[in-house]
Amino acid sequence: MKDPLLPNDWREDPWDNVSVLPESLTEELAPTLDGVRGPLRLVAIVVVAVVLLLGLSGWWVVRQLNPSGPLGKALNFTVNEGDTVSSVAGRLEASGVISNATLFKWYVSTKGGLDLIPGYYALHQKENAGDLIATLSIAPSNTFQSVTFPEGMTVAQMGSRLSSKMTFMAAADFITAATDGSVPSELSPKGNTNLEGLLFPDTYQVAGDDTESRVVARMASMMQRVAKQVDLVAGAKVRGYSPYEVLVIASLIEREAKIPEDRSKIAQVIYNRLAAKMPLEIDAAVKYGQDPAMSWTDMKATDTPYNTYLHKGLPPTPIANPGRASIVAALAPAGVPPKTDEACVGLAKNVKCQYLYYVLANAQGGHAFATTYEQHLANVETAKTAGLLP
Repeated sequence: MKDPLLPNDWREDPWDNVSVLPESLTEELAPTLDGVRGPLRLVAIVVVAVVLLLGLSGWWVVRQLNPSGPLGKALNFTVNEGDTVSSVAGRLEASGVISNATLFKWYVSTKGGLDLIPGYYALHQKENAGDLIATLSIAPSNTFQSVTFPEGMTVAQMGSRLSSKMTFMAAADFITAATDGSVPSELSPKGNTNLEGLLFPDTYQVAGDDTESRVVARMASMMQRVAKQVDLVAGAKVRGYSPYEVLVIASLIEREAKIPEDRSKIAQVIYNRLAAKMPLEIDAAVKYGQDPAMSWTDMKATDTPYNTYLHKGLPPTPIANPGRASIVAALAPAGVPPKTDEACVGLAKNVKCQYLYYVLANAQGGHAFATTYEQHLANVETAKTAGLLP
């Protein structure tokens, strides 16, 4: 039967075996005082008071070791070389993981001590003392956190995402590892040290003793694996481009396409414009590396290697890290549209129907595609009327 003095939200813990004063004991003691006189009554009162005090103390200890309410926020905690239970307990109290360092040290001693292993640990504020000891007893190399990098993130954004989830890691160190040439990639052209576009976006299990460089290496290795799965080298050769150039195209698709069915069409627009030696005029490329506080007018007028309004051909590097769907679209563009396609309707007989332009067409992010500039201008006006464009 559950002890009535224990809190309702008490969590059973194999580490804990704390005894508290049963309520029935105090009920039995109280009536006996009625028949006691003089010094004996005083002694009895003191005994009862001591017993009650011990009971309250026991309840307080229980509450300190097993805080009430839900767990607090997650945080990463570092155990350094030379740390002791005392030094760790002090920092745990300061960070809000425990409420009383002295009590925690005593509790650890009753459990036979704690062999601290240097590294990084995922802890929660207001964590149960027994669970906390169990977590700190596991080597950091055996503890993991899931970190998800969505498709279309840049290296800089990936670094920020990693450091926000693994607070012992620094975004700047991730960027350095991804750009200084220390991590190789089979897909990188000779002389290139920037892994932008060569890190596969996915969910990774990052260990408590990982480094930024090791995470970058796993992401680069995963991109190489995906490249083999989709046969990137052979597919790029068929299209007349290098594997790296196809990844540049895939990155453009990733940042431009908002719905899956547009990916292959945008890929076709890119190939058609490249073949016609037209500037790509892709807004996402122009914005790459620019101060987001700049106006679009200023960005468009700024001469950078990524300004696809001012420079023909592909940008010098990918503008993001593409996912599998965009890589596949870059290898398998839509081709010639059917005669019933909106881009083919109303064309003169001597005009070849092909995707050359696109503009936002609905709130879901779908695009309207066109063959001629006149069609495109009409689509632009429709988008403005619908409030999709300024």
